Amino acid sequence: MRVYKEAIAALSMGPLMFAQGMLVRRFASVLPEAKGPRAGVVGVGRPLRVLVLGDSSAAGVGVDTQDEAIAGQLAAQLADRFQVTWELLAKTGATTKSHTQALIDQVEGKFDAAMICLGVNDVTHGVNLNAWLKQQSKLYDILEEKFGVREIYVSGIPPVKYFPLLPQPLRWFLGRRADRFDHWLADMIEKRQNCYHIPIAFPHDPSLMASDGYHPKAGAYAQWAGWVAERIKDRWARF
Repeated sequence: MRVYKEAIAALSMGPLMFAQGMLVRRFASVLPEAKGPRAGVVGVGRPLRVLVLGDSSAAGVGVDTQDEAIAGQLAAQLADRFQVTWELLAKTGATTKSHTQALIDQVEGKFDAAMICLGVNDVTHGVNLNAWLKQQSKLYDILEEKFGVREIYVSGIPPVKYFPLLPQPLRWFLGRRADRFDHWLADMIEKRQNCYHIPIAFPHDPSLMASDGYHPKAGAYAQWAGWVAERIKDRWARF
């Protein structure tokens, strides 16, 4: 019943939200992707090959360098226990479907673990939920079968309902859609082996956001990387 009421409300506010979406795209600040190497080796210890895949958040929009972004922070937080060979494939605007093809076309080699940061653009671009879940599942299959990935760590959909950039009611609508996508993503991942959902549990705090009101600052990226690093350390201690 709640979903039905939300659908009716969204339909009635559709023209307003369409106009808001057009204005956001036209006037929003466009921040660059973080500068710096997108691959490297850091740390001393047991070898660990890590691939990070994602959209603008994985590309480090909101910070200046890759050392401050999610991949650099993740590698740094793993370096006390592993010799981390890491690689980043990330692009602003990436969807699950587009990035799966980019992975096939642009990445070579084998990896032990993969971190995925995809979904926001699927939510905002109106991708069908069931189609998106199938695309995510296909991505995991390719990571395992083509790249030998043993463990997949999937970031949940960020809390769009808190993004300062988005006006109401657009923020409400996209926030509800993002929550629904994340719920079913976690449900699907729970049924897979060696695949883990990492909830993005940032508090409602605008000070964590970059100047565009849409991407994290360095401190938030560090916290995000920490959630994944902790899970990787816990899992790989068992091997």
